[in-house]
Amino acid sequence: MFYWFLKWVAIGPLLRIVFRPVVEGDEHVPETGPAILASNHLSYADWLFMPLTLSRRVTFVAKAEYFTSPGLKGWFQRKFFSGAGQVPIDRSGASAAEGALSSARAILEEGDLFGIYPEGTRSHDGRLYRGKTGVARLALETKVPVIPVAVLRTDVVAPPGRKFGTFTRPGVRFGKPLDFSRYEGLENDRYILRSVTDEIMYEIMRLSGQEYVDLYAGQAKELATKAAQEAKEQAREQAREEARRAKAEKAAADEAGRREAAGADDTDRADEADPAGPSDPDKADESEQKKAS
Repeated sequence: MFYWFLKWVAIGPLLRIVFRPVVEGDEHVPETGPAILASNHLSYADWLFMPLTLSRRVTFVAKAEYFTSPGLKGWFQRKFFSGAGQVPIDRSGASAAEGALSSARAILEEGDLFGIYPEGTRSHDGRLYRGKTGVARLALETKVPVIPVAVLRTDVVAPPGRKFGTFTRPGVRFGKPLDFSRYEGLENDRYILRSVTDEIMYEIMRLSGQEYVDLYAGQAKELATKAAQEAKEQAREQAREEARRAKAEKAAADEAGRREAAGADDTDRADEADPAGPSDPDKADESEQKKAS
């Protein structure tokens, strides 16, 4: 009941009025029966906008932190995500993720729609990353169709690392269902699982228009973070080098100033030591004439 309350009363109407999401290809989603909705993942808002475009309920996996956070905030998070029909998934290991896939199988066996993000985490730069094979295993074991989905511009509405970005009309595109019955009985073949996953990701790429990167999103984030840290350290080192150079140039300028001042002092002392003052050629000639006489 909480799910439908959020969708039709509390949150859904507001999102429809404010953002007016655009939907394409929703006729590919069956009105009844189980199906896997495999989507790209641009923003935390994806799980709000995609189900909003369908009349049926969609259950997603959500990161385990939403269900295990301590304190009052954690309690509200657990109640909210549980009430919204989210299934926790621990992304730290395959054995933990198996629990979420078991929940997904149960949802599909009940004839419902199950949403999954094959990338495993949000894209940090808007590109599409390599899919994990859990979606393929789920499809082959349950023998249900996979509907590729592309969410568009949700990273503008809610960019990574920020709660809100700018107003725009997000979009959702549903592709034609993918049937993998030809691989029946091969759900334990890792090459088949990879092939099925890549086919799903290709369809998502085609629908979304994203640049594809054959690298897991988690690895890409780590590399991007490492590169950013190295760039920051390089900038700091460059700033230190420039500071050292400026300090050395200032010291050289100060030393040159001291030397120039010391040279001027020596000239003044030499002039003070000669009471006759600067030489006069006429007086020098007169002195010589007196000496000769």
